[in-house]
Amino acid sequence: MSAPPRYVLSSSTEANAVLRRLARDGWTIREGFALTEATWDLTAARLALHGRVTDADTVALVALAAARGAAVVAVVDPTGDVGRALVDDLGRLGPVLRHGDVDPPGSPIDTVLVPEQRALLDRLANGETIAAAAAAEFLSLRTANRRIAQARAAFGVRTTREAVLAYLRQRSR
Repeated sequence: MSAPPRYVLSSSTEANAVLRRLARDGWTIREGFALTEATWDLTAARLALHGRVTDADTVALVALAAARGAAVVAVVDPTGDVGRALVDDLGRLGPVLRHGDVDPPGSPIDTVLVPEQRALLDRLANGETIAAAAAAEFLSLRTANRRIAQARAAFGVRTTREAVLAYLRQRSR
């Protein structure tokens, strides 16, 4: 399963188009970013949260929802302080889509990796184990495994070895 999409959009029109597409793809759409669900990992629930982001408290709610596996569609000025903070926070979790007409993560055209993923794949390419790479990058093993799983989804491959090979091919271009 690929990582849930994370959109930071500047207009409600773009957000509505994205939400319609997510609903057609089987996502449950809900306004607002606060989560009351007891389970931590919401990836299987296919929950897409949306709304306008106006302050730092809402940025924290969006980041938490995305970290827990919800898809997010945030409407904010990406050039303002709040928008830049949101893009930075979400970028630590994986690819952030900035336009409503872009395919979600996991599609063949989306092979953008966050720095943590690149660092882990570099270390794996040099022969380190996932545990050693995680320790060297100051990540928990769980977080490292999640970042590698996101990289596998972004490259559209099933194994970590295939992801490392795809990364090396992309890096050499």
